[in-house]
Amino acid sequence: VQLQASGGGLQQAGAYLRLSCAASGRAFSGYTVGWFRQAPGKERGFVAAIRWNGGNTFYRDSVKGRFTISRDYAKNTVYLQMNSLQPEDTAVYFCAVGRPITSSVGDSSLYYYWGQGTQVTVSS
Repeated sequence: VQLQASGGGLQQAGAYLRLSCAASGRAFSGYTVGWFRQAPGKERGFVAAIRWNGGNTFYRDSVKGRFTISRDYAKNTVYLQMNSLQPEDTAVYFCAVGRPITSSVGDSSLYYYWGQGTQVTVSS
């Protein structure tokens, strides 16, 4: 599976962005697709995930109510809609694919295909 993440950019606090993660080589079927982010000097952390087949979604607490993860079957793409952006959302965002169990959906070591990352910068 090859993943292509896109949609990052520079926005002011309170604005929105939509990230896309498109798959080629194989569909997302049977996988969980996750978004992770890494800010300078910090470890990569979980943001959100979606079960491709069932549509179950998972979020880190700090983005609940602001971010929405969704999927488009026809385009074989997962989106991360990010509203009410805050400066602390600034990071490189990565999409990844794996088969983690629910209790470990935020564990990046359980994802085995990764996209190249897209930069999100939020100014105050």
